[in-house]
Amino acid sequence: MASSSKAKLTEEEEDEEEEVEHFDDFTLASSWERFISEIEATCRQWLADGPKNLLEKGAVHLDSSNNLYKVKSELKNAAKIYSMEYYFGINNKGKIADWNCTLHDLQLCFGVQEFLVISPQSASGVVLDAPEASKLLSAVAIALSNCSSLWPAFVPVHDPSRKAFIGIQNMGTIFTRRFEADHIGSQVPIKFMHLEGLYELFVSKFAYSTPDHSMHIFKVHLVMKLTYRTLPNDDDDDDIQEAENENAESEVMPGSDNRNRKHWDDDCPWSEWYSAEDPVKGFDLVAIWSEKVVESSLEMAEMENASPHDAEKWILTPNLTQNLDSSKGERIGFASQLQLLVNALDTSFEAQFMEDFVSVENPGSDNLKSSMVIPPPTVLDRVLKDLFHEGLKFPDFAKDEHRSSQAIKGAPVESLFAQFCLHSLWFGNCNIRAIAVLWIEFVREIRWCWEESQPLPKMPANGSIDLSTCLINQKLQMLAICIDKKRELNEEFEDCLGSNDDAFAHMEDDIPVGEKSTSFHGQSQGFDGKRDSPLTTKGLNESKTVISKFTTNPQDVDSADKSPSDSIRRGSAGPVGSMKLLKSSQSLHAPFTQNAPLMTEDMHEERLRAVEAFGDSFNFSAQLERETLSSDMSAFKAANPDAVFEDFIRWHSPGDWEDDGSEANDLSENLTEGMKDDWPPRGRLSKRMSGNGNLWRKIWNDAPTLPTYEQKPLLDPSREGEKILHYLETVRPHQLLEQMVCTAFRASADTLNHTKFGSLKEMTTKMDQLYLTMASTLRPLQGNVLSGNSETIEDLRRLCVIFEHVEKLLTLAASLHRKFIQAPRISEAIFSDYYNFYLPTMGMGSADIDVQKVYSLHARNFLTFSILSD
Repeated sequence: MASSSKAKLTEEEEDEEEEVEHFDDFTLASSWERFISEIEATCRQWLADGPKNLLEKGAVHLDSSNNLYKVKSELKNAAKIYSMEYYFGINNKGKIADWNCTLHDLQLCFGVQEFLVISPQSASGVVLDAPEASKLLSAVAIALSNCSSLWPAFVPVHDPSRKAFIGIQNMGTIFTRRFEADHIGSQVPIKFMHLEGLYELFVSKFAYSTPDHSMHIFKVHLVMKLTYRTLPNDDDDDDIQEAENENAESEVMPGSDNRNRKHWDDDCPWSEWYSAEDPVKGFDLVAIWSEKVVESSLEMAEMENASPHDAEKWILTPNLTQNLDSSKGERIGFASQLQLLVNALDTSFEAQFMEDFVSVENPGSDNLKSSMVIPPPTVLDRVLKDLFHEGLKFPDFAKDEHRSSQAIKGAPVESLFAQFCLHSLWFGNCNIRAIAVLWIEFVREIRWCWEESQPLPKMPANGSIDLSTCLINQKLQMLAICIDKKRELNEEFEDCLGSNDDAFAHMEDDIPVGEKSTSFHGQSQGFDGKRDSPLTTKGLNESKTVISKFTTNPQDVDSADKSPSDSIRRGSAGPVGSMKLLKSSQSLHAPFTQNAPLMTEDMHEERLRAVEAFGDSFNFSAQLERETLSSDMSAFKAANPDAVFEDFIRWHSPGDWEDDGSEANDLSENLTEGMKDDWPPRGRLSKRMSGNGNLWRKIWNDAPTLPTYEQKPLLDPSREGEKILHYLETVRPHQLLEQMVCTAFRASADTLNHTKFGSLKEMTTKMDQLYLTMASTLRPLQGNVLSGNSETIEDLRRLCVIFEHVEKLLTLAASLHRKFIQAPRISEAIFSDYYNFYLPTMGMGSADIDVQKVYSLHARNFLTFSILSD
């Protein structure tokens, strides 16, 4: 028993001894040893994880490099806290000698791939004490040696501006590698400004003494990179100073013109509205020579004068302006002003009339006055002069217009309303109060044109109303036609009045007293005929018999056949082939008819609502066109006194006359060839024309026998003109702003679309996409169903961001096209690379990315060109 218990005690004692041998008693270790152990544990963990797992655990990507990440750990030694960072890449197959400009400074200086940096957590982030730096390196070296790691370790030293490092690396043998790097930022010795001096500095680090340096020949393998930088284009700073000088001089010399200096975008389409800063300030051309072997400083001196044409690789990088990154909020363009216009639309729901935003009696006017500034009267006068008094312009709206532009219900860019909207973008910073002031004066000028019968500028006075445009543009187009008609009537009235007075005075001397009354009546008819002169022939390719506009005798009518009924035929444009009237067998004459009245979109809707009660589609159409149909019937009766309702149908609507015989005449295809000679024609009215209560027959029975020059005009220019002005003066603010937003977006895009940027397919595609996006986003504004705080307002703000991206790309494309107009392949390559880089960031906020910084690094990797022999 005793022996067995003794044996058990012996085994327990041995186990206790083994446990004591493997126990790490940190209570006996110093803080220095614990610090080394902590470094070792962290490094072992990083080695075990590897790059892939470290990325999953949240390794931080460095903005300065495309392929460099880091992880960080905090270490404590005594009272100080240190930060140890491990830098690594996920693809280390590249060569450091390739001069990849996205490398870390330590990678570029020493050719290392992955490394550690340990530094104190202080304001400077560097070790200012040399003993402390050596102590840190020793601790890291011991820890890495225990881990069997060959990672180099660095410690930042000296002043932070020097970017100085010392480092150490375990080579796996008895040897270690030491690193030392320093940066000379100012007061660089002249010797080190040349390759010869740099060569001597480099080889001096490998010599034990100065005599040893002079006696030995060192073969240095090197790769050389020289950067050639164009002079920066600081025109914009000069422009600001020049503008200030112009303003100062203009107070002394109001009539002087000091704008002699040209901007880079003077001939760009947007220059009429704003001057954009050149996005490309210059270029960096990096010429790289492959590895060479140099044995003396003289060879280095010769290499310094080497031509860049001898380099094996060129890297061309544009220096982009900081304002190209709109996060600074300094970029001014169409997009920034459209954003302000959308804000004005959001505010427009607060009032019933535009005058309320400038009225003193409005309760909210004080807040508007304090927050929204109106430009001085001189600026207002200058805008109105540009809109109304710069000469009449009737541009071709379809010229150079984008194919998708008409999908946006706005106004053509050269039209009066579109120009008003573009001016509004820059008037008073596009606030609602400034827009109200400009609109009120704008309508006053339009009323002056109407009352004085002056042509409306930038609006065609002929043609039909373009219903694909916004309602205000339709109104202005119709008003221009009304002004033209009104002016014609006034001129004809004055001319005819003067000629009648002269003729009457002459006849008083030559004509007997009993005949004066008849002659004056004849002159009155001639005046009426001239007054209704704008007539058209309907249903004829060529008139064979025409009534003189100034005939003074009803018997002076040329007719195809002389019969008693011809003596009272009026307003005839000539016979229609061999067609004859059904009852009298006289030739059927086509009358002069009035043009159909022009109508805007709201007039069409009003007429539709007025006859909405008619269920029969045929009667519905007849009621809708009652005035026009009655005018045509009256003119037909005057030209064919013996005509019946069936004759009018045969001429006006041949499809509603059904022939009984097999030889039917297709009058709708060729009326001038006439009918067959068999008479009377065997036929009847169609079912819809012969029904009881037919509206066409009722209109025929009620229509008087009057030629067009005696009829009331279908378009009353005075009445329609006043209705249009009433609409413009009383339009609701939100309805005006909705149409302004649509027109401003369309006009801005159409203006930018005229930019010359060469054959950049990406830019063309982006402009096409912009038009489609605008058409989709602006469609809710066409229904007048928008309300305040609507989601559409937010959609419009997002559209402004998209517009800003496209405008930014277009400015860059125009700048590159100008600079490389003789070498379009280079501009296409640079823009294509920037476009591919920038496209993924277009959905990000402007403040989320520094475009210039990131793209500069990106471009140095991809914008590589061969030597250009031409």
